[in-house]
Amino acid sequence: MTADGPDGVPPLHLPRRTRLLLYGSLLLLVAAVVAALAIGPGTTLAPLLAVAPVLAGATTRRARVPLLVGAAAVVAVGLLESANAQLPLSVRISVPVTVLASTLASAASVVLVAARERELFQVRTVAEAAQRALLRPPPERIGPLRLAVRYVAAAAEARIGGDLYAVVETRFGLRILLGDVQGHGLPAVETAADVLGVFREAARTEPDPGRLAERLDAALAARPSEEGRFATALLLDVAPDRGPVRLVNCGHPPPLLRRAGRVSELEPPFPAPPLGLLGLTDDSYPDRRFDPEPGDLLLLHTDGVSEARDAAGRFYPIAERLPGLHGGTPADLLDAVLTDVGGWVGDAGLADDAAVLAIRWEP
Repeated sequence: MTADGPDGVPPLHLPRRTRLLLYGSLLLLVAAVVAALAIGPGTTLAPLLAVAPVLAGATTRRARVPLLVGAAAVVAVGLLESANAQLPLSVRISVPVTVLASTLASAASVVLVAARERELFQVRTVAEAAQRALLRPPPERIGPLRLAVRYVAAAAEARIGGDLYAVVETRFGLRILLGDVQGHGLPAVETAADVLGVFREAARTEPDPGRLAERLDAALAARPSEEGRFATALLLDVAPDRGPVRLVNCGHPPPLLRRAGRVSELEPPFPAPPLGLLGLTDDSYPDRRFDPEPGDLLLLHTDGVSEARDAAGRFYPIAERLPGLHGGTPADLLDAVLTDVGGWVGDAGLADDAAVLAIRWEP
């Protein structure tokens, strides 16, 4: 059962269980009317008709629906009372007043809920526009590469959070960033926007990926201390001519390389701190290189995936399950990964935002 809401609000979709409950309530209401006619004079079940506009209001986002049903209920009350002349005057007055009050309250509730849904719909629209501005989806194919990215916000009505990604074509090759900002909410989104802005500018001018990571670190470290945040990140330099891939890991879960059906983690040469914390170590960001082969698939993910827990509290074993997940394209594979993660966490849902990015070297 669905009913259209006001302009700008999607139709109301009722789950099957809710529809069955409503149908059952309507049948009971009809049975009550029939019983009221059969009971005889002196008693009445007409007050049960006050439930009718309430049930109608649960199935729509238009106020006129409970108003029309309530009007019909008032008419039905009048007919029942006219057929039962022995009812006390107090009952004859209180029953239609009760049905009328229920009708007006149901209509007011529908108007209020529809207004709240309209506001929520507008907020979600703005969030989607912000996501398109901040997290621009990459082309499906760049040279010998096929790419795909997926982002799932943990908040039920959110579209963006603290996870971030970017793909930039430069004269140095393809520059890819995937990261996870500490914290949640608007402050994390603001930090992610800063990191993405610096990356898109520096990726076109800084030839060395380690130095590029240092520029991102400096940008985060320069933020006001009361807004102090850090971000884990992976930076990839993909040569346009199938040359070695340079990978910089800034305290992030290592990417997974699937080659000939086997999956391995690409660990960094030595641990490096997240972006924004390099000054605490007086160190630098090393890069690791690997030579891609045709058919290789590289999967980058945030800890919203690897730290997703099942009902027993176990982390999602992405490296173990990736070999068994298949898809015709990187996009299909990412959909399979997120579906598998959803099955792992069950009804609890994700506790953190999740971003996954897949790159495959085509033959």
